[in-house]
Amino acid sequence: MDELYFERTKRLLGDEMMEKIAAARVIIFGVGGVGSWCAEGLVRTGFTHLTLVDADNVDPTNVNRQLMATSKTIGRPKAETLRERLMEINPKADITAIKAVYNADSSASFALDSYDYIIDAIDSLKDKVTLMLEATKTGATLFSSMGAACKTDPTKVRVAEFWDVRGCPLGFALRKKMRHNGTLPSKKFLCVYDDEVLPNLGAPKDEGPVETPAGKKAAVNGTTAPITAIFGMTLSGLVVRDLQGLCRRP
Repeated sequence: MDELYFERTKRLLGDEMMEKIAAARVIIFGVGGVGSWCAEGLVRTGFTHLTLVDADNVDPTNVNRQLMATSKTIGRPKAETLRERLMEINPKADITAIKAVYNADSSASFALDSYDYIIDAIDSLKDKVTLMLEATKTGATLFSSMGAACKTDPTKVRVAEFWDVRGCPLGFALRKKMRHNGTLPSKKFLCVYDDEVLPNLGAPKDEGPVETPAGKKAAVNGTTAPITAIFGMTLSGLVVRDLQGLCRRP
């Protein structure tokens, strides 16, 4: 029966592309609201070699937007919980779950050059900069997610080269930090972003920084599943398009 799982994809893309998809090695850093949907899009398309990296456990506040977050998975490691779901889609897939923080200290342990595609869905500004700098030194193709919070309009989600991203506070902060440090990416890469920035109408006024395994978050912004899922699925679509030779290279 499993030969029929990807029959519709094969009809569209052809046998040669399906072989490329099955052989490609992808690592996803951050499997929350964006990364989890990216992983789902890849596995349902036929990708079989995935590495999922995330230090967090499933939290009740994740249920509104993260693929593997349900009332039954709260408290469990995100990466491993997502792996279990993906293995139900394709039991023959080679999927590795790593419960760890990606940062300057741990970067070398991930052997980034051994992957064909690197997906950046990290929240931390500092760690995101580190990944961008290290990933662009490799032969892998990097695709990055900018901020998906404070947005509700799905028609505003778009793709641009990192230095051409406009209207995104995260993109602005990343470029500012890089220029300040005098360290720039070694090559150009595409980002998924959205220039809509809405206020947090329901945020408590006395809320302070939130502690996570990756460090403190200065602010917690509101998010919705449709937007984070579109970000994630767009990232997975970029990987497919790149393998087809149709993705616009910056």
